[in-house]
Amino acid sequence: MEKVVAVIMVGGPTKGTRFRPLSFNTPKPLFPLAGQPMIQHPISACKRIPNLAQIFLIGFYEEREFALYVSSISNELKVPVRYLKEDKQHGSAGGLYYFRDMIMEENPSHIILLNCDVCCSFPLPDLLEAHKRYGGMGTMLVIKVSAESAHQFGELIADPNTKELLHYTEKPETFVSDLINCGVYVFTPDIFTAIQGVLTHREDRANIRQVSSFEAFQSATRTLPVDFVRLDQDILSPLAGKKQLYTYETMDFWEQIKTPGMSLKCSSLYLALFKITSPQLLASGNGITSATIAGDVYIHPSAKVHPTAKIGPNVSISANVRVGAGVRLISCIVLDDVEIKENAVVLNSIIGWKSSLGRWARVQGNGDYNAKLGITILGEAVTVEDEVVVINSIVLPNKVLNVSVQEEIIL
Repeated sequence: MEKVVAVIMVGGPTKGTRFRPLSFNTPKPLFPLAGQPMIQHPISACKRIPNLAQIFLIGFYEEREFALYVSSISNELKVPVRYLKEDKQHGSAGGLYYFRDMIMEENPSHIILLNCDVCCSFPLPDLLEAHKRYGGMGTMLVIKVSAESAHQFGELIADPNTKELLHYTEKPETFVSDLINCGVYVFTPDIFTAIQGVLTHREDRANIRQVSSFEAFQSATRTLPVDFVRLDQDILSPLAGKKQLYTYETMDFWEQIKTPGMSLKCSSLYLALFKITSPQLLASGNGITSATIAGDVYIHPSAKVHPTAKIGPNVSISANVRVGAGVRLISCIVLDDVEIKENAVVLNSIIGWKSSLGRWARVQGNGDYNAKLGITILGEAVTVEDEVVVINSIVLPNKVLNVSVQEEIIL
């Protein structure tokens, strides 16, 4: 029987800086979207793959940060999940190669590779089936985006009939195509041979070509380490047009989760997806014995919500939250152990762990997910006192707000 393994790249603490202040105490992959850790959405999608043998998480967070989660999700899904810590950054393909012996332990016929900070419906069984039809070394999930935004991603050209990847360029300066790489792939084990080829070529050259300023900054030199291999520039671009790589287009949603604003948008997308995949996770209420629920809402079983509150749409309430009488919550993520007192309003915001909102307080953003101050973010243990209004602001942890603020970053 053919076996499949999945590999999810989770990055590390030197990345995710744009996710602050929410990533100060919680690794970005464990930040909850729609009530589940960010990484759980792709993990749950992997569970739908036939003959899945194992899931690997590869990153350079400390192992203790993932130990508890990996143990609990393995038990919950009845699939072995292992966290593999890189000794240093090896690049998206280099990290895969570094752990090749462990990944190939079960002798899988196919390897699913995903990036943790991608939000989509993860049509992995369909992607795998398409890959088998094409018969190449790898198949990538792609999607059409607006021509204006395409340059932020890897742009590609595919044969409209055979779906072969003909050309690939990462974040080009001039427009190439409105078809982009989603960061979700399926490969045969031949991917390791391709990566080995890059490494051998590197070793044969004394002078390694220059890299982008970002990666030069990452490696603190103007040259790439010999064992640093990028999937996009080092594998996809050179192999395009050689009948080895193919594309599968998704017509569903897709986003990258780079900022807290995007996490709020992606939480909304996952809540909507729950209607199809996991309707039991969505809350309901009648406004008499339980709160009025409007649209897609997740409420943790341990949360206490007053029946006169009105919740939704797009609201995720985490463990041990207390929501008082007359509270109105719209388009927000409320994290563990938050207290929201009577008649407070939260709109387009993320409320950090152990924070407290006073009576008649108002915390809101304008809902522009891409703007720096488009949503309001309260870090951990922030207190907003009675009748204080906080609009389009970011508040770092352990602050007490006793006056109203607008469009400020409170350090």
